[in-house]
Amino acid sequence: QVQLAESGGASVQAGGSPRLPCDISGYANTRTCTGWPRQAPGEARETVATLIWYSDNPYTYYAESVKGRFTISRDNNKNTLYLHMTALKPEDTAKYYCAAKPWYGPVSSCLHDEVEYTDWGQGTQVTVSS
Repeated sequence: QVQLAESGGASVQAGGSPRLPCDISGYANTRTCTGWPRQAPGEARETVATLIWYSDNPYTYYAESVKGRFTISRDNNKNTLYLHMTALKPEDTAKYYCAAKPWYGPVSSCLHDEVEYTDWGQGTQVTVSS
């Protein structure tokens, strides 16, 4: 059974640098496309970062809104996906989800913001005050 569990959500001041971990289980040795979509009230859902491993290398995608400020990574020994956020802005306030999908297609198809993930965590709230 696939399970994703995020944590690390918090209320922080602008400029803060929290890290969100997501424990992922149930995929065995299947390659997965993983990502961090976020949802703010009244806003469209936005995938801020994606990551896929191929030939022992991670490949990543970042939305323009977070490029240079957020970093996605994965510890394969711990089966944990991370989103390290820096220089937070009030507009980063949202519920952040960890999401994944077994991946059998080209790496490039994981590296954008329109992946239709099949598995989701429950979400963790990040609130940024000015």
